[in-house]
Amino acid sequence: MKLSESGVRMAWYVLACMLAVFTYFYGLDSQHIPKNSDEYPYEHITRLTAESGKLLPLQSQMENMRNTKPPLLFWQGIASTGWGSSWTLWNLRYPSVIYTLLTAAMLFALGWKLSKSPEISNRAETGFVAALTFLAFFTTYRFGRPFLTNPPEVFWIFLPFFVLLYWRQAFVSRFAIPLLLGIAIGIGFLYKSFALGLPVTLGLAGWYLHRRQYRLLDFLRQDALKVAIAIAVAVAAFALWFLLDPDPHAIWKEFVVGENVGKFDPHGPSYLEKLLWGGSSIWSYAFAFLTNAGLLTFPVIAMFFVVYRRRVQLSDDEKLLLIWIAAMFISFCLPSQRSGRYVLAAMPAVAVLCALNWQQISRKAFIATLVVAGAFITGIAYLAVRLQAESQMYSPVIWVLPAATVALLLLAVFVPRFTRHAVNVVILLAMVCLAAFVRPFDGALGNFSADAQRYASGKDVWVPCNFRAKDEGHRFILPGAEVHGYNEYQNLTANELAGRYPLFALRQTMSAKEQNGDCAACKVIGQRLDIRGRLSDNEIKQMILEGKVFQNLFIREVLLEAPAGEKVVPQQALAEICR
Repeated sequence: MKLSESGVRMAWYVLACMLAVFTYFYGLDSQHIPKNSDEYPYEHITRLTAESGKLLPLQSQMENMRNTKPPLLFWQGIASTGWGSSWTLWNLRYPSVIYTLLTAAMLFALGWKLSKSPEISNRAETGFVAALTFLAFFTTYRFGRPFLTNPPEVFWIFLPFFVLLYWRQAFVSRFAIPLLLGIAIGIGFLYKSFALGLPVTLGLAGWYLHRRQYRLLDFLRQDALKVAIAIAVAVAAFALWFLLDPDPHAIWKEFVVGENVGKFDPHGPSYLEKLLWGGSSIWSYAFAFLTNAGLLTFPVIAMFFVVYRRRVQLSDDEKLLLIWIAAMFISFCLPSQRSGRYVLAAMPAVAVLCALNWQQISRKAFIATLVVAGAFITGIAYLAVRLQAESQMYSPVIWVLPAATVALLLLAVFVPRFTRHAVNVVILLAMVCLAAFVRPFDGALGNFSADAQRYASGKDVWVPCNFRAKDEGHRFILPGAEVHGYNEYQNLTANELAGRYPLFALRQTMSAKEQNGDCAACKVIGQRLDIRGRLSDNEIKQMILEGKVFQNLFIREVLLEAPAGEKVVPQQALAEICR
């Protein structure tokens, strides 16, 4: 039986969705996935709270970092790890992926519902494009997999808008729907912050006002109370934290004042100066918002141009999505700290708008994306080749993946009718290439041997730390050890470290000749290879121009035991840097 063209397209998109699910779960337990460093303090708070045996108050050894976020993320981590009994990165992170995939499922439903095509296959294709576009955004991949607040935040905050857009009769409900929407928003608050109330209020008010064709009096008489009910219920849900926590004053001081009000402090320059210039200016914020899409930045920018060009012919659905995007963007212009990360809850709307205008977006924008993707994959392949020449760390099978990705990419470039169908798949494959490239560093090469892990188990081990609670990552590398952090930026020698700590990790360049550095009396317990987090401009130039990839991109971490003797542990320095 011969498949029709629409049948082939549907099969393609089903396989693409299967690839997306694989992409988001593959390497989920890796130390090296794209993420944000906030994952470390969140792990720290979750672990200590689980060890306390109580859900509240939240526990932390970091000064003013106990109530850095509301409790739901930490409770989620406690539940997924069985109160810390199954303390793995996979168990901490898989709920994030589930939330992200649920958001993608909502976008599939919206794409199907909002498509104006009478053909079922075309409507399904719009849904697939919406879901796959969202999953192909780099910020979705970066923030939608680690143990962070963003995946549940995006799901719960966008859910009310999904409900109103999918079931238009929900606008009519005077109490039941606003109550349910308020519960969903409140859960979002308990994951992230009550500060989300401003964009949600603006978004809901904008949607109800648009439905009344901007007749303000009609909105105030018939809809204002609905918005008020939803927000009041959400705030009441958030207030449960204060009621249940035995130390509500600490929540007020650390979270409300420190974490939220503190974001309006310009920290040096005036508010107006920071608004108009610098890394947190409104201009850099607008640029970061557009580049949230990663490799899809060109199609997203082109989509906004298409929407502007069609502004008179836009459907109500598209206008409502734009209102939500504007509400998010405007709300987070107000704090002095501005980041494209703050508007992640607007990215589902961006993905749906892209899907609805997919055929109107210039093919040149997709070609630009494919060219950049090709350069990205070429860069990964180059690094892999250099590493293979130095250490033989990759199996021959690994080269099939980038080769197949490039073949699909070239097909998408030279076959115009295939371009739009293939672009998201190419990006997802590029993400898999990245994950496969770093995968060996989560195996024997990037871990201490079993003997070294057994030796460190039950002992105090001091490890380098360059961000608050970053030493939490070593608890997965040295299971059973009592890990502490020391300030990596002090550039202490092995001898200096040996004078402080009985068992410690020392980071060395690959060119270092002696594993135990300048401490001849130190005993080498084990070693592992790691990827450097930050590179200087000179080191990047050496990698590109001189081919010194292995020497600059990677470091050796050696676990050393100091000779017997009295140690002086600088507790205050630790508290200031890593806690």
